[in-house]
Amino acid sequence: MVQPREVVLAIDDDRDLCELLEEYLGREGFRLEAVHDGEAGVQRALTGSYGVIILDVMLPGKRNGFDILQAIRSRIGTPVLMLTARGEEVDRIVGLEMGADDYLPKPFNPRELVARLRAILRRVNSDAARPSPGTPSDRYRVGDVEMVTPTRTVLRSGRLVELTAVEFGLLEVLLARAGTIVTRDELTRTILGRSLTPYDRSIDVHVSRLRKKLGRDENGAERIRSIRGSGYVYVLPGAILPGK
Repeated sequence: MVQPREVVLAIDDDRDLCELLEEYLGREGFRLEAVHDGEAGVQRALTGSYGVIILDVMLPGKRNGFDILQAIRSRIGTPVLMLTARGEEVDRIVGLEMGADDYLPKPFNPRELVARLRAILRRVNSDAARPSPGTPSDRYRVGDVEMVTPTRTVLRSGRLVELTAVEFGLLEVLLARAGTIVTRDELTRTILGRSLTPYDRSIDVHVSRLRKKLGRDENGAERIRSIRGSGYVYVLPGAILPGK
């Protein structure tokens, strides 16, 4: 029986592509439901139970894929994989900045799509399979930022910080290794489930969104520092780090 996390919603006006994906994903253990109109896609996303939503940027009508993403993300946290035109890097960055979990440029190899979907679902499943409260990994605290992993709660000075699944996973890795540098390649493999490729700025955009949501610390300093040529480090209070 297909579980909810194996049901994928595609919001794309390309009916031929959706038919091909339905057949291919079906052989890979997924069930695809396709909607070819953005407005109908929002309603289906909000009322259905899906593991991942595939959303095309170039939707017809008054609202494009970014508008639809904003409408979905304001209500639910279901992972969203955006389909962008090849070469349109700005679309990829905008999508990630608005809360998409990952992107795939068109045209794409269906095997690559399956790999991206499985990487997203592995992350979601690992979150759902976290140990019960009481183990050392249940809670991280650095300065005024506290994370409770079983409830997926992040607090800053006692106030709730809303994060996407990618941002939560990213923060967990950085908090668990606070004070040490985590490379961009390691973050990309751990969080996005793929190797870092040249010109791939996905993890950088996610870090940027996370920084904005956390804000600066009480001394006005960045909580997450970029280390030139290396990666990122979550700064321990009072620590002195090498320059960017």
